[in-house]
Amino acid sequence: MSTSPQPWHHGNITRSKAEDLLSKAARDGSFLLRDSESIQGAYALCVLYQNCVYTYRILPNEERKLSVQASEGVPIRFFSVLTDLVETYYSPNMGLATHLQFPVQKEEEPEEEPDPVKYPPQLPPRNFPGGMSANGSKEAHGGESQTSELACASLRDTYLQRLQHLDMSNLPEEHQQSIQEYFHTSLCLDAEQAQNGNPNLPRLKKLTMEICKHLNSEISRTLPTLEAFQRLLDQQLSPGVGRMRSQVSADSGQAVSFRLEQITKLLYSIEDKAKAALFESVGYEGGHRKSLIPPITFEVKSELLGLTTKMFLKVDVETGKIYFKKYKDGPEDKYFVHNKILQLVKSQKVAKLVIVLETEKEKTLRKEFVFDDTKKREGFCQLLQQMKNKHSDKPEPDMITVFVGTWNMGNASPPHSIASWFQCKGQGKTRDDTADHIPHDIYVVGTQEDPLGEKEWIDTLKSALRGTTDISFKQIAVQTLWNIRIVVLAKPEHENRISHIFSDSVKTGIANALGNKGAVGVSFMFNGTSFGFVNSHLTSGSEKKIRRNQNYVSILRFLNLGDKKLNPFDITHRFTHLFWLGDLNYRIELPSTEAESIVTKIKQQQYQELLCRDQLTIEKGEGKVFLHYDEEEITFAPTYRFERDTRERYAYTKAKATGTKYNLPSWCDRVLRKSYPLVHVFCQSYGCTNDIMTSDHSPVFSTFEVGVVSQFVSKQDPNSVSQGGIKFMNCIATLMTKSKTKFFIEYHSSCLEKFVKSSEGENQDHSDGNIKVRFGNQVELVPIISDPEYLLDQHILLCVKSTDCDESYGEGCVALRAAESSYTEFHVTLTHHGERTGTLTGGVQLRTSGGKQTEKLYDFIKVERDDSGAPKGKGLDHNNKFALPHPSDITNPNYMGVGYKSGGVTDRGWSYSMSPRSGSGGGGGVGGHGGKDQTHGNIFPKKTVYDHSAVRSPTGKAANNVGEDVKPADMFDNPLYGSMGKSGGGGAKDSPDCQSSKDHLTAPDPYFSFPKPSDQDSDRPPVPTPRNRSYTCSETKPQCPAPTSFASLHPLSYTKNPVKPSRSEGGMVLTANKPPLPMKSRPGQADATSTKPRDYRDSSELPSKLRPPSRPIQPLPKEALHETTQPSKMGRSVK
Repeated sequence: MSTSPQPWHHGNITRSKAEDLLSKAARDGSFLLRDSESIQGAYALCVLYQNCVYTYRILPNEERKLSVQASEGVPIRFFSVLTDLVETYYSPNMGLATHLQFPVQKEEEPEEEPDPVKYPPQLPPRNFPGGMSANGSKEAHGGESQTSELACASLRDTYLQRLQHLDMSNLPEEHQQSIQEYFHTSLCLDAEQAQNGNPNLPRLKKLTMEICKHLNSEISRTLPTLEAFQRLLDQQLSPGVGRMRSQVSADSGQAVSFRLEQITKLLYSIEDKAKAALFESVGYEGGHRKSLIPPITFEVKSELLGLTTKMFLKVDVETGKIYFKKYKDGPEDKYFVHNKILQLVKSQKVAKLVIVLETEKEKTLRKEFVFDDTKKREGFCQLLQQMKNKHSDKPEPDMITVFVGTWNMGNASPPHSIASWFQCKGQGKTRDDTADHIPHDIYVVGTQEDPLGEKEWIDTLKSALRGTTDISFKQIAVQTLWNIRIVVLAKPEHENRISHIFSDSVKTGIANALGNKGAVGVSFMFNGTSFGFVNSHLTSGSEKKIRRNQNYVSILRFLNLGDKKLNPFDITHRFTHLFWLGDLNYRIELPSTEAESIVTKIKQQQYQELLCRDQLTIEKGEGKVFLHYDEEEITFAPTYRFERDTRERYAYTKAKATGTKYNLPSWCDRVLRKSYPLVHVFCQSYGCTNDIMTSDHSPVFSTFEVGVVSQFVSKQDPNSVSQGGIKFMNCIATLMTKSKTKFFIEYHSSCLEKFVKSSEGENQDHSDGNIKVRFGNQVELVPIISDPEYLLDQHILLCVKSTDCDESYGEGCVALRAAESSYTEFHVTLTHHGERTGTLTGGVQLRTSGGKQTEKLYDFIKVERDDSGAPKGKGLDHNNKFALPHPSDITNPNYMGVGYKSGGVTDRGWSYSMSPRSGSGGGGGVGGHGGKDQTHGNIFPKKTVYDHSAVRSPTGKAANNVGEDVKPADMFDNPLYGSMGKSGGGGAKDSPDCQSSKDHLTAPDPYFSFPKPSDQDSDRPPVPTPRNRSYTCSETKPQCPAPTSFASLHPLSYTKNPVKPSRSEGGMVLTANKPPLPMKSRPGQADATSTKPRDYRDSSELPSKLRPPSRPIQPLPKEALHETTQPSKMGRSVK
C-alpha cells in the first residue's frame, strides 16, 4: 500500500484544521485526506458539499487493502493504494455526498530557520601559517597578522599598566617575576598560538604549574589516598576502575584546576557513598515519621485587655507539641498536643492567626497572635500542618506536597550546591526560612540543555535533597530526549503508593524529527489520584510564537501517557493533576530598541507592565495555547538571558553571521497546571533562584499542596448497601463544526466498570458553523462503589463523538461532588487537541449509600473574613465543645489568591448550578466555575452566592440570562459546602438559549433520592463534620496597564467593583463590606432555631441574601449582595 505524499494527503492534521481548509476552498466537491484520529493506519476522506463537511472513514482490511465506508447500498470496493482510491471517487454516484472534484492543497509552512543544535563538541578550525586565505590572497593574511599584532601589543600594555598599580609585596619573589615575564613576552606568544587554532595557551599553563608547584605535589600525595578510600566505599567495583583512577592520580602533568576538581568531586562522592552505606545498613529511609525537623520558635504579639505583649510560640513537630512562652528561654510548662489543636484561622487584614484549641473541660480556647509578616505565618501554618500529618492515625495521606522545578542548564555542569532551588529561595513567592526542613513528598525536576548523564544527574539531585532533608529519596521515573530530561523522586514511604508509571517523549525539532526541541513526560497513580508531568523545550526565537504554539499541540496529541483506555482523550483530560513545565521560550513582545527600557523596568520590579507583553500570557488569553491551564502570578524577574556567573546583568545581544540577534529578557521558564474540577490544589511558592549562575537561565521552582484520595476499601456491608447511581439528563452539545453527521456521548470514569455510550443525539440547527445536538434520553451509570467517601471524589469524563468516523469532537469533565446533595446543572467547555470545540450543558443527579466523609488535612487551615468582634483569648462555653464566640465568616485559605490583583477572570471551562428542589427552601449548588468568588480570585469556595453577571462564558462574555430584578432562588444549606446560588451558566455564544432549552428539560427523578445525614448522638460531644472541600476554580489574574492594542488580553468587564488584595507578599484580599448579623445573633431577638450543638467550624450563620428582615435594617450595598455566606450545620434551609 503506497503512502507516497500527494497534494491532497495532509497527514496527521487535526479534524478542525481540515474543516478550516475546506471552508476556505468554499467549492462543492473540494476534498482532502487526513490520518484517522481514532484508528491507527486508517484515513478520513473529508468532502465539502453545500457548506457542510462530510467525513468518510477509509479502513484497511486484513490484507491491508483500503475501502471507503460510504453510503449503504453502494458496493464496497478495495484499493491497494490511496491514489487509485481517490481517482475512482472522482466519478459520480459512488456513495459520497458529492463526487471528488477539487483537491485541497497543503498550506505552505514558512521555512524554519534551524535552531542551533547541540552536537558533541568538534575540534576548532585550524589556520596554518603561511597558508592561503579564503580568497586565495597571502596579502590578506598578512594584513590580518599585522592587525592581530597591534591588538596583542595593546592588550600587553594594558596588563603591564595594571601590574604597576597592583600591590604584590606579599607575594613570593619568584611568583612576581614569573607573572611579569608572562605579560612582557609570553602573552603575545599565547595569542599567536590561539590565532593558529591552539586554544590551550601553553605558556599560561606553564605559569600556573610553576605557581602551583607545591600545591601540585600535595595533590599528587593526597589524591591516591582519596581514590583508595572511594574504592573501599564502592559497593560494586567493576574491573579496571581502580587501575584507571590510579593512572589519573599518577599523571601529575594534568592541569591543576582539573586535579582540584577531581579532588572536590572525590570528596563529595566519598561523603555521598558513606551516607548511603550507613543509611542502608541501619534501615534509615527518611520520610514523614523519620526525618527530623528541629523545634522552631516564632516571636509573635498577643493582645490582651487592650495591651500588646510579646510572646513566643515553639513548634516541635517531632513530639507533636506547641509551646506558649512569655520569654524565648522561658519555661515550657504550657503546651498543647497536636490533637488538641482544632483549627488555624488566618486573618486577611494583618498577619494575624487565631489558634482554636480544645481545653481539658471540653471547651475551646481561641488565641490570637500577630506575626511579623504573612510569610512567617505561612511557615508556622506549614509546620503545624506537617505536625498534624506526622501524628495522624490515618493509614493513608489525603494531602501531599509536590515540588516542580525547571532549569535550562545551558550545557554547563551545575554548581556544587543547588540547595536553594529545592528550598525555594530567591525571588518571587518563596518559602519562609522556618519551612526549610519540611520535605516535600514528591520532587519533579525538568531540565533542558542538560550536559550530564542520567545517573550523574540523579545522583546530584539525591545528594542535594539528602543534604537539605536527611532523606534518601527513591527514584520513581526518568525520561530523556537528547538534552531534555525529567526526573521524579519520592519519599521512600510513598514507593508502594505509586503505581502505573509511564514515560514518553515527543520530538518537535526541525521537521519534528530532531530531539533538540520537544518534550518528555512521566505519569503515575498516587493511590487513587492520577498525576501527569510534562517537561518541554519549545522552539526558540522571539518571532516564532506560532511555531511554539504548534509544538504545544504536537506534544498534546502525541505524548502517550496515562491510562491507555482513555484513548479518546489527550493528556489534558487524562489526569487529576497535570503539570506542564520547561523552557517554553515565549518572549516579551517588544521591539529590540526597548531592551534598555526593559532592563530598567526589571530593576524597578515593574513586572506587570512587562507581563502584559509576555507572549504566553497573550496567546493563552486568546485561547491559542494552554487552554484552561493555571499559572501562579509571576513576582520574580525574567529568568533569561543572563550573563553567566552573575545575575546582575542580562546579555540581550548575540553576535551572529547574519548580524546582531536580540534576546530580550523574558520569562522563558514556566510552570503551569491543570486539574479536574472541584479538587484541592494550592500553589505554595513560585519563583526563581538568585545564586545558581552557571547557565544563562535561572532555575525556577514551584510547590503545590495537592489533595489525594486513597485506594478505597468500603467499610460497609456490601449486602446491606444500596446500589449507587449517576444520572445524566437534558444534555445539549453546541459544537463548532460544519460536519454533517450524527453524534453520541461516551462516559468514562475509573468508578465505572467500562465506558458507557449514549444514544444518538438529535441535530437541531446548523448555522454559523455550529451544530446544536440534543440528547433526549437519560443515561444512568452504575458505579462500582456507592460509598459517598469514594464516589464524591470521582469524575466523569465526557466525549462527544461522531457516528461516521468515531472521532472526538470535544471532551470535558464533570465532578460528581457538584451533585452531592441535589440535581445539579453543569456547563462544560468542550476541547479537542487543545482547541475549544464547543460546549456541553445538562444535569447530573447522584445517588450514594449512607455514610459520612472523614475530615481532610487541608481543611485544617481556614481564613476569617470578619475578625472584628471576637474576644481575645477567652475560654468559651456555650454548651458546645466546638463553639466560636461570634459569627465569623471562615473559609478555606487555599484559594485566597495570594498576591493576585483584581482583574480578568480565567475561564476554567466548567461551572455548576443547582436547580430548585420541590419542598425545600430553594436551590443550591456549586456556583459557577467551581464555587469560588470570581471577582475575589479563588477566595471563598465554601460560600457560593454568585453574582450572575460575573459568571463568565468560555468566550469571556458575561452571561446575562438573569435580569437584575429577578429573584434568585433561596440558598440551599449543604452540610459540606454551605449555601450555594444558582449560576448563570455560559455565555450567549457558547451555550444554547437558556429559555428555549428549559421547555424540553426532563425533571429530576424524585425517586433518585439522597441519604440524609443522621443527627449525632446527643449523649456525646459532637464529632467535627467534614468541612468544605477546596477546589480548583477560576482565578483572578493581574490586570495589565497595557495600551489599547493589548486590550484583548483582558476583555472581561465587571459589573461591580472588585476587591483589591494587599500588595504585601502573601497578602490576603480585603473584604469590602460586612453582611448584617444573623437574626439569632442580634441582641434582643429570640432564638427560634434548634438548640442542637454546633460544630466549631460552623462559625457563622449568615442569612440568605434575599431573606426579608424582621425589622428595618440598612439595605445591603450592592457589593454585599455578592458576598458569600456560611450556612448552619446540617441539610436544612436557612430560616
